[in-house]
Amino acid sequence: MQTSMNSTAARSQSSALESNKVLRNTYALLSLTLLFSAMTAAGSLLLQLPHPGIIISLVGFIGLYFLTAKLRNSIWALPSVFALTGFMGYTLGPIVGHYLAMPGGTSIVMNAFAMTGIIFLSLSAYVLTTKKNFSFMGGFLMVGLILGVVGSLAAIFFQIPALSLAISAMFVVLMSGFILYETSNILHGGETNYIMATVSLYVSIYNLFTSLLHLLGFLGGED
Repeated sequence: MQTSMNSTAARSQSSALESNKVLRNTYALLSLTLLFSAMTAAGSLLLQLPHPGIIISLVGFIGLYFLTAKLRNSIWALPSVFALTGFMGYTLGPIVGHYLAMPGGTSIVMNAFAMTGIIFLSLSAYVLTTKKNFSFMGGFLMVGLILGVVGSLAAIFFQIPALSLAISAMFVVLMSGFILYETSNILHGGETNYIMATVSLYVSIYNLFTSLLHLLGFLGGED
C-alpha cells in the first residue's frame, strides 16, 4: 500500500514538474513572439504596407498554423512559429495605422494595448494562483468561436456595422475565456507541447487586441 502511494505521489510530482516546464517555455516563447510580432507590425506600419485582405490573411494564417502544428515536435517548429506570428504582425500594422489616423487614435491604440495586457495578465494570474481547472469551458468556447467567425464574415461581406460591433464584443469575452482555458490546460497537463500552447495564447491575445481596437474606435467616433 505504501509503495503504491509513493508511486502515485512520484507520478503526480513528475506531472507537476512537466507542466511547470511547459508553462515556463510557453511564456518565454510567447514573450519573444509578441515582441517579434510587434516589430513586424511596426515595420508594415512605417512602410505603409497595405493590408493583404481577409482572404489572404485567412489563407496565410491557416496555412502557417497547420504547418506549425505539423512541425511542433521538430527543430523547424520555432522558425514556423515566428513565421506565423510575424505574418500576423504584418497584418496588424495596417489595422493599427487605420486607428492611429483617427482623431484621438494614439489614445485608442494605447488603451487597447493596455487593456489587452491587463486582461491577459489578470486572467493568467488568476488561473496560476487558484489552480482552477477550466477544461469544462472547451466545448462552449469552440461553439462560440464558430458562431463568432461566421458572424464576422457575414458582417464583412454584408457590411453590417452593428453586427461587426457585436461580434467584436463577443470576441473580447471569447478570447478572455480562451486565455483562462488555455492557461488552465497547460497547468493541468492537457497541453504538453509549448509550441502549440504559445500559438494558442498568441492567437487569443491578437484577437483580443484587435477586438478592443474596434470597440474603442467605435466609442471614439469611428464611422
